[in-house]
Amino acid sequence: MNRRFGQPPDPARRYTPRRGVYAVILAGDGILATFQERPLAELQLPGGGIDPGESPLAALHREVFEETGYRIQTPRRMGMFHRFTYMPDYDIWAQKLCTIYVAQLGSRLSAPSEPGHHPVFLPWDEAEAELAVDGDRHFVGRARAHLRV
Repeated sequence: MNRRFGQPPDPARRYTPRRGVYAVILAGDGILATFQERPLAELQLPGGGIDPGESPLAALHREVFEETGYRIQTPRRMGMFHRFTYMPDYDIWAQKLCTIYVAQLGSRLSAPSEPGHHPVFLPWDEAEAELAVDGDRHFVGRARAHLRV
C-alpha cells in the first residue's frame, strides 16, 4: 500500500512526478539524518532524486554520500509514500514518489559534497519528532518498532 503524506493535491494544479530514494540509517541509539539549510532549514532523511538511467540503489548510495559524506551498508526497501509539494530549486510542483530504505551506517569518507547539507545524528525520539517530512517520521517509527528500541 502506498501512503500519502502532507497536503492533498490541488486538482487545478499540474504536478510533475519525481522519483526519489531516502534512507533510515541506523546509527547506534538513533539514526543519521541530514540538516538542509535551504530552501527551508530542516532535518531530513538523507536521499534525493533518481537521475535518468540511474538505478534506485545507485541513487540512494550517491545521495547519502553527497549529503552526509558517509557510506551505507545493506540497504533494504521498507516502502514508499507520495507527497505533493513545491520544489523551489526546480521551480516545479511535484508529486514526489519517495521510496524508503533502512540501512546500516558505513564509514565516513569525507565532508558532504552537497552545499548546505550537514550530517546530524539524532536519537530515536528526536528523529520521530523533528524530521520535517511526515512520511520520514512515519518510516522512522516503523524502523524503530521493528528494532524494538
